[in-house]
Amino acid sequence: MLIPVIMAGGSGTRLWPLSRKLYPKQFHNFGDELTMLQATVRRLAGLPVDKPLLLCNEEHRFLAAEQLRQLGLEEVPILLEPEGRNTAPAIALAALHLLEEGDDPVLLVLAADHRIGDVAAFQAGVRQGLALAEAGKLVTFGIVPQSPETGYGYIQRGEELTGAGFAVRRFVEKPDAATAEDYLAAGDYYWNSGMFMFRAGRYLAELELFQPAMVAACRAALAGKMHDLHFIRVSREDFLACPADSIDYAVMEKTEEAALVPLDAGWCDLGSWSALWETAPRDGQGNVCDGDVLARDTRDCLLMAQSRLLATFGVRDLVVVETKDAVMVADRRRAQEVKALVEALATAERGEHITHREVFRPWGSYDSIDIGGRYQVKRIKVKPGARLSLQMHHHRAEHWIVVSGTAKVTKGDESYLVSENESTFIPLGQVHSLENPGAIPLELIEVQSGSYLGEDDIVRIEDRYGRA
Repeated sequence: MLIPVIMAGGSGTRLWPLSRKLYPKQFHNFGDELTMLQATVRRLAGLPVDKPLLLCNEEHRFLAAEQLRQLGLEEVPILLEPEGRNTAPAIALAALHLLEEGDDPVLLVLAADHRIGDVAAFQAGVRQGLALAEAGKLVTFGIVPQSPETGYGYIQRGEELTGAGFAVRRFVEKPDAATAEDYLAAGDYYWNSGMFMFRAGRYLAELELFQPAMVAACRAALAGKMHDLHFIRVSREDFLACPADSIDYAVMEKTEEAALVPLDAGWCDLGSWSALWETAPRDGQGNVCDGDVLARDTRDCLLMAQSRLLATFGVRDLVVVETKDAVMVADRRRAQEVKALVEALATAERGEHITHREVFRPWGSYDSIDIGGRYQVKRIKVKPGARLSLQMHHHRAEHWIVVSGTAKVTKGDESYLVSENESTFIPLGQVHSLENPGAIPLELIEVQSGSYLGEDDIVRIEDRYGRA
């Protein structure tokens, strides 16, 4: 049995302002039809795989569940990490959980933030590595390098193995430019992709050999697991006691059983805006444009607009990314340094690195379109059949005006419908709820007024999403 384990953690700070702490890069589509998570799942079609297991942070669980739902995969289990502890413990949790579910499966460990241009080549590589994994090898996929890249770690291959692949001679850190040139010329070095395949039991045995405390902490965390809808929660206290380490450092660099399968499939980990520019289709002037963009006398730029017209004239080698609440302009050749902007925002205690102006919830989303001293205006969208929690506020009252669809409003002991162009009022301190009973999305304008308008002024009394 081959089970994909998809890791959807990480924050993608180098892709700010699109990628943010509460909406990181793996949940964006970057101009494609599917998000990166959805594309990772979709490229498994045609492989002999069972239902995948998704690993993600507690904060991203509803984003992940919604994107899987859009693919018709509501039944996919989602294993939640209370807090990131890097890849080695995350994979250990997945292996332990799947061993409890049945036989010792082969795990295909994938990251949700990789781009792969040649799906057929990717699938051929997976099939090539499967026999090695079934025989007890810990398989890593080495990307055939296309350039002397200094942003990736490298793997040097050893002797050829019977059937397919190579032994691993050594892992090496990200090199300087001259060393990367030497690796490219040597022909036996590969980029470290961060994709793996092995039996669950074999991985745990090797991890226990080198990191017994990590395995013990993961066992304890999983012993206290609870199921909530399709979410699997582990013991927070036990998992936070787990050492943090990557699978490379914890296992792959130490084991005698590592095997390498070369992969030439148009792979990119999309770690920066310059990486997106290099891999995306460009126009005749070398520009990558997405959204409402007007480019004149503009060359070799990445231009993305989410909410308004982005116009450029007489520029080159820039990255310009516009969102509803931020615009970022950078030299494309220094795009790796965007992370420093995120650190500056955090130091200044601003919120633009954490969340977007439009915030997604399990029931839909809200967009804060205007805010003043004692008022805030939001555009609220509620999915068909969805319901906000039964709640109350200590410091604010709310006016709701329905723009489209029909709202079912609960206010105290009464429930009633509010249709298009109708409104209702929720007094301060009133227990209330909002529901979309219809088959089309509900959109309304909410005007809040009061002395304090923060999101933490919500007392949830009842909630179908487990947040009360």
